[in-house]
Amino acid sequence: MCLISSISQLITGKTRINSKISIGGWVRNKRHSKLGMSFIDLYDGSCIYDIQVIANNKLSNYEDEILNITSGCSLKIKGIFKYSPKNLQKYEIYALKIKIIGWVNNPGKYPISSKKHSFKYLREVSHLRSRTKIISCVTRIKHNIALYIHNFLHKKNFFWINTPLITTLDTEGSGKMFRVSTLDLSNIQYTKNKNIFKKDFFGKESFLTVSGQLNLETYACSMSKVYTFGPTFRAENSNTKRHLAEFWMLEIEIAFSNLEYIINFIEKMLKKIFKYVLNFHEKEIYFLSKKIDNDLFNKINKILLNKFNIIEYTDAINILKNCKEKFSNIIRWGEDLSIEHEKYLTNKYFNNAVIIYNYPKNIKAFYMYLNNDKKTVASMDVLLPDIGEIVGGSQRESRIDILDERLKNFKLHKNDYWWYRDLRKYGTVPHSGFGLGFERLISYITGIYNIRDIIPFPRTPYNAKF
Repeated sequence: MCLISSISQLITGKTRINSKISIGGWVRNKRHSKLGMSFIDLYDGSCIYDIQVIANNKLSNYEDEILNITSGCSLKIKGIFKYSPKNLQKYEIYALKIKIIGWVNNPGKYPISSKKHSFKYLREVSHLRSRTKIISCVTRIKHNIALYIHNFLHKKNFFWINTPLITTLDTEGSGKMFRVSTLDLSNIQYTKNKNIFKKDFFGKESFLTVSGQLNLETYACSMSKVYTFGPTFRAENSNTKRHLAEFWMLEIEIAFSNLEYIINFIEKMLKKIFKYVLNFHEKEIYFLSKKIDNDLFNKINKILLNKFNIIEYTDAINILKNCKEKFSNIIRWGEDLSIEHEKYLTNKYFNNAVIIYNYPKNIKAFYMYLNNDKKTVASMDVLLPDIGEIVGGSQRESRIDILDERLKNFKLHKNDYWWYRDLRKYGTVPHSGFGLGFERLISYITGIYNIRDIIPFPRTPYNAKF
């Protein structure tokens, strides 16, 4: 069986024009002429293109099967591979045999018909939406960017570490975590007594991780350059276009590095990713620019060709205070930036990517390196136009006395973090890292700004039906 994506290469291999070919796929569209000819647009998901199959009434099953084919039917075809006489496609297949593998029951109710569907509608049929050109296009881009990232980091001498999805620690100190338990909660009255979890599977209260960072740091402090790439979970009741309860993060930790080093590293890595996209996914970006955002090429090139704007948090606050824009959210030093503030900085003031660093210590996590001013930590966020934050990172606190004080300030028990503290007791080193929201990155690249349309099966408040 041949994939559509490989057909253009076949003419230089064993299969050539006017030779026989076998292919399988699903019907996108079909039309029948009065001259006893049928034209079937077939796709197999391997690339953005469909291929046209031409069937005539000399086929043995033409009258009773081929004329009854509908969108969504799966077919296996043997035919002659030819150049197309029309400009709509380069190649087509003249069918010698068509076997219907799977029919569509009740075609009038087939959820993915040939008509245009809204993203909102497609979310209601997530199990079938990859059959559309747009969702399959996004999926291929995601796959290849993930492979590119793995390869990029491998060449930079990073090691991939599989950090656990189940944890007993709150990395961010926010408490917004999903509990993991085998206790029969129907027979247990709710109690604040934590001793109840001694009877649980792990012997203590456990959660789905919000980040693999703390575990990843242990390997950074022995193997120098490491990363993890996998799902993370946040129990935030944030029903927005930018938030998911389950999403994927690329997390990187580098020993003997500081904040400045990782700021330079992430800018270089992002530019490499964007360059890769333009070099190897031009056809997909062209398709998305026609369907989603006609300025998509310019937005990608803007990131690729321009230096990121790097400013301190205090300077960002002053810019926002002094601008003439009317914001819904209060702007004052010590408060986190809202999405409207981020969009003003990226879309209007700088008109490009922005890296903000040295945030107030009270709005950032306990593990971030306390600066000499005792007011800020060596942290940074990368903001992209229309998306906002896609990267959060920092230099990690490597001094155990200050780490202990930060844990106390966050009302976290240092005994719970004993192994994390050990890294500061036994050969401590300055080290830094960051987390990249993978779906948000893909959102910017594709121009699809609702993150629920980027991940195959979105998990959001009151939505986990697939």
